Amino acid sequence: MSSEVERRLDRLGLAVPDVTPPLAAYRPAVGSGRLVWTAGQIPLREGALVAAGKVGLEVDLDTARVCAQQCALNAIAAVRNEVGDLDLVDQIVKVVVFVASAPHFTDQAVVANGASELLQAAFGAGGVHARSAVGVAVLPLDASVEVELVASVARPPRVDQAGGKTG
Repeated sequence: MSSEVERRLDRLGLAVPDVTPPLAAYRPAVGSGRLVWTAGQIPLREGALVAAGKVGLEVDLDTARVCAQQCALNAIAAVRNEVGDLDLVDQIVKVVVFVASAPHFTDQAVVANGASELLQAAFGAGGVHARSAVGVAVLPLDASVEVELVASVARPPRVDQAGGKTG
């Protein structure tokens, strides 16, 4: 464990996973200047979905919140992969949470709190962010939740001569 962010998560019994390999033609995160944008992260844990299906139908509210938390952990992993050290993150700027919702389900914001509360616990005051929570018909692999975020870092990642990130 190399960062204060990871130590905070460890105290909660959580760990930043390895970055989830892309499921298609994209990168898990892209940095430009001081900002890092993550691709949408679904609730994969050790290669399997935490839960599949529609929230309010096959997936209950508490499970959906756990899914949002796992998505946020996966997004943190993507940011770490891009910048090297999570302590360089000075602000989670924006979070978008997509919830595969049954037609009658209207608690997308409650589901999104699973991600928001984790980010605030991990990054402290820098984890308080703007957010959208959106109900959708379907997500990749029939995931119940997907999360993407934008983070601000204290300094842009260094690039070595070969064009790779060095932290």
